[in-house]
Amino acid sequence: MPEYVYRAVTKNGLIVKNKVEEASKQALIKKLKANELMPIQIIQVGYIGKIGRSQKKQKKNVTNIEDIMKTANTTNIFNRNQSKQISTIEKINLALAATEKITPRDLVIFTQNFYLLKKANFNNIHALSTIIQSTENLSFKGILEDILAGVQAGDYMYTTMEYYSNVFPYIYINMIKVGELSGSLENSLQQAVKYLDDSTDITKKVKKILVPNIAQFIFLLFALVVGTLVAVPSIQGIYEQVGSTDKINPITIWFFNFIQGFMLHWYIPVTILVAAVAAIIFYINTPKGKYNFHYFKYTMPIFGKLIFSLDFSRFLKAMLLNLNNGMRIQDSLDISKNVVNNYVFLSMVETSINNILIGQSWIEPFEKSGLCSSMIIEMLKIGMQTDLPEMMEKLVQYMEIDIDNILDKIMKVMPQLVYSIVGIVLIFFVLVVLVPILEVYMGNFMFSAAGL
Repeated sequence: MPEYVYRAVTKNGLIVKNKVEEASKQALIKKLKANELMPIQIIQVGYIGKIGRSQKKQKKNVTNIEDIMKTANTTNIFNRNQSKQISTIEKINLALAATEKITPRDLVIFTQNFYLLKKANFNNIHALSTIIQSTENLSFKGILEDILAGVQAGDYMYTTMEYYSNVFPYIYINMIKVGELSGSLENSLQQAVKYLDDSTDITKKVKKILVPNIAQFIFLLFALVVGTLVAVPSIQGIYEQVGSTDKINPITIWFFNFIQGFMLHWYIPVTILVAAVAAIIFYINTPKGKYNFHYFKYTMPIFGKLIFSLDFSRFLKAMLLNLNNGMRIQDSLDISKNVVNNYVFLSMVETSINNILIGQSWIEPFEKSGLCSSMIIEMLKIGMQTDLPEMMEKLVQYMEIDIDNILDKIMKVMPQLVYSIVGIVLIFFVLVVLVPILEVYMGNFMFSAAGL
């Protein structure tokens, strides 16, 4: 178990220090806070290995954290003759540790650095220790220290990463898992870097199209509502003052009445919307609902084919790593399936594994699914007859080209779709708000007021 030296502040402002054993840094922080001790600094100073099955060798000056909490007088209290206030630097460190968020960029930099160190023949402990020293994000640094402690204890890195699923994406964790189990961590890290870079690029491209158009859509919608509420009563007042018999166009009147009705009975549509969303979430969380939702992801317009191609490409890369390391197809399928978090895809892989057990083709479930192109199926079948790893390398290259082509098509379709929606709102805005205002500006209503 790791050894830590901590400094913490009591609720009275006293600073205490001690050396303890705890499973991880995060666990120690939780126990300190639960006992009204605010951590200032926690440093791992060593690791106590196991002696036999259940006995542990207790080192000198190392105290169990539970014992400390029972007997608070065993801690060393500093600054007895000093001020009980926390220093400015310590306050800044506490504020940074509590508020600093872990960004995708932090994860990209960590993965790139770890890949470069592994490429330079660093072992995992040495590579993690080196990266921790240069990590500026305090929150991420604490997580990396936990991962390092696990590796020093003989665990795989992915086992600790699974506790931080809010930081490490599911696919990322399983890429590392495949690399560690297959002995090809360096290749998995390279794939993880590409996965993070591709995800970032796709997100940037989609945001570049959606964000300005969504902002424009919201502005037009706001102007439509406010303009209708302001313009209609004003125009009606002008008509009444001059005695005109002209009327505002029916579309404007209808929309004005709709907004007023919504404002009076807003709770009805809101309740319906909340109930519908809750029902959908409940259905998606059921096994059948989750399966149907995941199938919809693969068949949805615009993005469906891209999502499936990305999942299948990651699966092929993981399977190729395992096959190159001498794994059987069955074992390779079983391990590689972890890089995909889709029930439909997982069911296809499980069926493939069962087919191998009964002597049938493992490619058949992918062919019958209708999601794989005929090119992919034929390449896999030829690979089974010749050299599967070599054919998979070519298939991975083909998939990357296909993904780029799909992305290009999406980038062409997305602007057209978004512009169409914004255009419809803009036309409605002109009919509802601008046309009545222009009619007043042109003064045609004065003719009817004069009886002409």
